[in-house]
Amino acid sequence: MLKKFLPILFLSTALPLSFIQSSALAGKALCVIKGASNEILFRDQCIFEQFGGNGSFSIRAMSGLIVNRESINVYIIKPGMAEVRGLTTAGINSRWGEARRSNSDQACWIGDDFTICAY
Repeated sequence: MLKKFLPILFLSTALPLSFIQSSALAGKALCVIKGASNEILFRDQCIFEQFGGNGSFSIRAMSGLIVNRESINVYIIKPGMAEVRGLTTAGINSRWGEARRSNSDQACWIGDDFTICAY
């Protein structure tokens, strides 16, 4: 009987917990990213993945890049405030800056020269 469960036990201990958690929290969303003049830079289906347990999330395009980035990460630093970064194709984690959660649309985060929404 124990032999049946050993492979399952091995897999559950071999995979990092963050992989198991992030896989369970990934899904599709509609992502909209606007620039400083409120122009739409990206509007398409994306992969939305929560991490950290505090509402932080990452978005990636379904195929290709999202605003010339592999991914965009919104790290919650305190309720209603986030630090936003974008991962370039060269592996550089570029800082976009701080963003505040929108009062009128809770799916959106507004920075000095960008807005990120994930629906």
